Amino acid sequence: MLEKKLIIPKDIICADEKNSILKNHSVEITGSRISAIRQFNESEIKNFNGSVHEFTDLTLIPGFIQTHVHLCQTLFRGMAEELPLLEWLKYKIFPFENAHSKESLGISARLGINELLLGGTTTVLDMGTLRYQEVVFEELINSGIRAFSGKCMIDKNDLLPEFRAKTKDEINESLQLAKNFHKTYDGRTNYAFAPRFVLSCSEQLQKETKEIMKDFPGSLYHTHSSENKNETREVRKKFNKENIEYFDSIDVLNDHTILAHCVHLNDNEIKILKRRKTRVAHCPSANLKLGSGIAPIPKFLKAGILVSLGSDGAPCNNNLSMFSEMRLASLIQKPTYGSEAMDAKTVFRLATIEGAKALHIHNETGSIETGKKADLVLIDLNAPTNSLSDDEKDIYSDIVFASSSENISEVMIDGNWLVRKGKSVIYDQKELVGVGKRELKKLLGTL
Repeated sequence: MLEKKLIIPKDIICADEKNSILKNHSVEITGSRISAIRQFNESEIKNFNGSVHEFTDLTLIPGFIQTHVHLCQTLFRGMAEELPLLEWLKYKIFPFENAHSKESLGISARLGINELLLGGTTTVLDMGTLRYQEVVFEELINSGIRAFSGKCMIDKNDLLPEFRAKTKDEINESLQLAKNFHKTYDGRTNYAFAPRFVLSCSEQLQKETKEIMKDFPGSLYHTHSSENKNETREVRKKFNKENIEYFDSIDVLNDHTILAHCVHLNDNEIKILKRRKTRVAHCPSANLKLGSGIAPIPKFLKAGILVSLGSDGAPCNNNLSMFSEMRLASLIQKPTYGSEAMDAKTVFRLATIEGAKALHIHNETGSIETGKKADLVLIDLNAPTNSLSDDEKDIYSDIVFASSSENISEVMIDGNWLVRKGKSVIYDQKELVGVGKRELKKLLGTL
């Protein structure tokens, strides 16, 4: 018999199509799914055949969904400062990733997952690195987080020639990983094919990758695009096309393609994204920190392009908090598009249900609705730094503008508690730091 749980929160922010905010309601969970949402009464507690969890001071929200992270880079936080994208890759990130051992990659992934869970993120789209991708999958599976991930594919590399592999080997390894991990663990773990970006991938690699996706329904094509002006200049020099125009010419764009960044696009490229139904993963913190620019997200939304949010990697952020991304996603657009642009409700949806739509899992997660997976977060909005208003119209702004990961109290994925009272139930924090320091020292000693 499946275990039952009853959650009784102060409020429920559903992120459904009606943007429902429910008071005096309970959520019943049977196994991994939400089995009922109903008006609460005291008799329900006495008659409930399962565990009862009363959180009368906490607000229940869907778990956040981050659609662009690099777990392999968490170990390098704070070690690639004050550099633009291509130099950041050439002198820091590519050499660091190239030096990864299985052990250093494992702790890097654990550090990242731990931080994401403590911040209320329950689903990630992760881009791995060149080697040992099975280690990342093992850490994702062991943690219980919902995830898409894939080995980073690089078959040419002018920035660091030794950090690449043969095209055939990249394809074959990715194919085997997809066979091993796509749609496993009751659908919680999935594969995302991950060519790094145009400048590090041959046309053959990109086309063959798109072709083999047909054997893995529900898989994703996850890459970077148009992040930096020097990057787009190099693409233009090599192909006489803009980045999105090049992707379109080799037929890798569709509704299962997710492009991180898209900072520097022309009007024709925006039309292509719309026509191809391609998704954009917006990473405002990383775009600002690397000096890349500000993606015109209001233009994308107006055009009907699906946008979601991601933290990117710890060395270009330097945290993995959805709260940072939500706040910046709104604030950086207002000087250009007006104070009413990117309102808090819109941004909250980008962090939840729109992220689920980007990954094609919106029938499973991203909102609090009967029948969906119990990927849930309880957030404390009673801190002195939060709004003192009881008006429900203020609750979105309270989350987006006044909250942080410190407000997260409980996190559940697939009906299982992974964070309780702000503490991880799966990781020892001191051990993570200790192992991380040891593995980082060993890695740096090889450079």
